[in-house]
Amino acid sequence: MQGKKQYNEQLFKSFQLSDRVPEDNFYRRLKELLDLRWLYTTTKKYYGTEGQQSIDPVVFFKLILIGYLENLGSDRRIINTVSMRLDMLFFIGYDIDEALPWHSTLSRTRQLYGESVFKDLFRQVLKQCIDKGMVAGRRQAMDSVAVKANASMSRLAEKAVLDDGDDYTDELNDTDDGDKQNKTVSSARKRSVDLHHGWKAKAYKDMPKGSKEQQAASKFVSNHTHYSTTDADARISVKPGKPRQLNYHAQVSVDTAHHVITQIQADHANKKDSQCLSSLLKNTIDNLQQHDLEIDEVLADAGYSSGTALQALEDNNIEGYIPNFGQYKPSRDGFTYDKENDRYTCSRGVHLPFKKLTTTSLGYQMKVYRSSSKDCGHCPLRSKCIGKSDFKKIDDSVDKPLYDRMHARLQTNKAKRMKKIRSATVEPVLGTLVNFLNMRRVNTRGIRQANKCMLMAAIAYNIKKLMRFTTRKVQIDTKALQINLQNTFLFVLSFVSMYRDTYHLHLVKKQNQV
Repeated sequence: MQGKKQYNEQLFKSFQLSDRVPEDNFYRRLKELLDLRWLYTTTKKYYGTEGQQSIDPVVFFKLILIGYLENLGSDRRIINTVSMRLDMLFFIGYDIDEALPWHSTLSRTRQLYGESVFKDLFRQVLKQCIDKGMVAGRRQAMDSVAVKANASMSRLAEKAVLDDGDDYTDELNDTDDGDKQNKTVSSARKRSVDLHHGWKAKAYKDMPKGSKEQQAASKFVSNHTHYSTTDADARISVKPGKPRQLNYHAQVSVDTAHHVITQIQADHANKKDSQCLSSLLKNTIDNLQQHDLEIDEVLADAGYSSGTALQALEDNNIEGYIPNFGQYKPSRDGFTYDKENDRYTCSRGVHLPFKKLTTTSLGYQMKVYRSSSKDCGHCPLRSKCIGKSDFKKIDDSVDKPLYDRMHARLQTNKAKRMKKIRSATVEPVLGTLVNFLNMRRVNTRGIRQANKCMLMAAIAYNIKKLMRFTTRKVQIDTKALQINLQNTFLFVLSFVSMYRDTYHLHLVKKQNQV
């Protein structure tokens, strides 16, 4: 007989969430694992003694955490999702008939709390990972990823240009001292001013959003000429194959033992990775030193290569594996370097002594070695060596000894292994954060608020690792117990079989005697 279900809504006479949420449910296990009662003391300073009661700090952080665990992109979606999930209601401590906080309360509370509260929560979860034996601390892999800011390119505004910009350019162009560096500076300044006054840069905001005209003009928009009126901390950045957009950079340090995030921080998107390494390294060291863990090795890509970054590693007695930047040359063909006299010597014995220090347009300090025009005037190799110039010039970075030591280290077999370990460690972590833990875009404004979002994404990631690590350990122990029971059963079975065979032989012998 066909059944037909009739639904009649009625009041519950007896209902408990704890009876409806299974014991192995993720949020039920997380509720037992995560103790956030310390938040009451930490956040007390942000509240007064009068007025209406705010959202419970523990409830707030649990709701925000759900947003990252479930990859929910807005506070409104968090509240809507939690209202329909019994396990999430049980996790935050709400009953099915209780009204959840209004979604705007989450945004206001996030702005109310300082970064220190979010950092304390990150360190608490990291401590649990360390206590479980998931963090070795010895080797850290570092990398960065672009995170889209909560701002649109169509809301860019033009920066104010100094009225004497053109006069300053003309003044530099009219210099008669023959200094090539001044000419370079004036040329760069003139290009910047011309670009700033260009019609494409000025008309960008008035073009139809997303049009081909605007896409073409976006190539002429930069952080030098424009800024975001929506988020002043966001910076224009671009990667090959992707459009220009307003971004932040998330700098991440990952332990290679079990891929636990040991530090994450927001930085401006127009900064180079090499400029961020010192700060990232210092914060990672601070997080691990609280648990008596020391860093011995750091793995990173070539974007982190600079004299300042390599010096920071040596100052902390850390062995780095970072490919040198593209302009580095370990040696010069046809020239040998004399360290004692600080000069180069060509194959014909002509010396190129150190002349002066210069600074490139990218901010690198270079040592200039130059020969005399008298020595090179009648050289038979002149056309091949210096062409139409009167002398030979070699530029080396002032930090070349640091690059040389790194170059020597990178030639070892261990360096090849470290390269594979780095790509297999930090890159999957960044992909998980961006694609599955709501770090593709921040829904806040300002670099401090963006840092809170990145910290919460890293907390969600470490919690998932912690939960899986605990489950895996229990499963391994259970499997080992099953194997032991099977082995014991087989041993008992073999013993019984052997006893049976012996008893059978005894009976046969007794019958033969009779």
